[in-house]
Amino acid sequence: MNDSSEPEVGSSQSKVKSIAFRFVTWALAAGCFYLVYNRTEKAAQRDGITLGEYLVNFFQGADWLLWLTLMIPYSLFFFFIDAHATWRVIKWFNTSEIRLTNILPIRASAYILSLVNEQVGKGAMSLYLLRRHEVPVWKAISSMILLGIVEIYQLLIFSAIGVFFYYDLVVEASTMLPLTKILGGVYLVMFLYFPFHIYYFNGSILKNSTLRDKQIFHALRQARLLDYILILLCKAPNLLGAVIVYTLALDLFGVEVGFGQMMAFLPVIFIAAALPLPFHAGALLLWTVLFPAFPEVGAFSLVMHTFFVSFNATIGLIFLPKANKELFVDTSI
Repeated sequence: MNDSSEPEVGSSQSKVKSIAFRFVTWALAAGCFYLVYNRTEKAAQRDGITLGEYLVNFFQGADWLLWLTLMIPYSLFFFFIDAHATWRVIKWFNTSEIRLTNILPIRASAYILSLVNEQVGKGAMSLYLLRRHEVPVWKAISSMILLGIVEIYQLLIFSAIGVFFYYDLVVEASTMLPLTKILGGVYLVMFLYFPFHIYYFNGSILKNSTLRDKQIFHALRQARLLDYILILLCKAPNLLGAVIVYTLALDLFGVEVGFGQMMAFLPVIFIAAALPLPFHAGALLLWTVLFPAFPEVGAFSLVMHTFFVSFNATIGLIFLPKANKELFVDTSI
């Protein structure tokens, strides 16, 4: 009887943890939104107007036509660079037979699923590789993990370069948080970890450890330092493009921010956006913290993010019939 009750206890504990996690993330998100609201409200009061009027004035002053002319090409550019990087990793570590044209509809449709849950979006690629190329699910997921690791280090590297060359701007932005100490600590930990990561997964150290032998770490075992560099180079155009686009877009909204400042801060904001908080609340807060002279950039970030995910979802809808055929139709019949 005790044995039969153990699964129920485990399930109950899992539900409690899930509820607690959701409560904490929503509470943190609410706190982020409150801080952004508070700072923007104070800026409006200084101008002697309401918050609504303050935001209306901000958005009315934007050149929306030029903004769309900027955002649409960048969104298409992002999609092709993203799909190309994904294709390279899958070709190198899962199946050499796959073509870029096979990846495009699956990657595009994943944007739709990512509106609900990012992990579900990644699952579409795993399902495709299993059905069409007989790649075990865990091996496919291992490639997505490798891409995620490179993404994090790409953001850290570009941010570190920006901070190095524009350190004074970081100091100026450290009004609410000790950014120099926080970023310095993050850089130190992550860059010290990377050599350990490489040596551990290639078997050079901790040789008795069996953790790396799991299928979910397949791509990490196969990847060498050169592979990480090549993947980063495949993905880098998207980040450099984002720095340029966000700098130009802010100017269209009447906010003058230099390329160097954006190089230092945007990667950090993107890292915060990856936190499991509703509505990318972490990124919203960082926009306000890193650009204290322009509290309205929080609203700007919501507009940018909403357009970007909506346009990507539109790309996904265009490719959806092809993706459905690849995922669910048995073409061998």
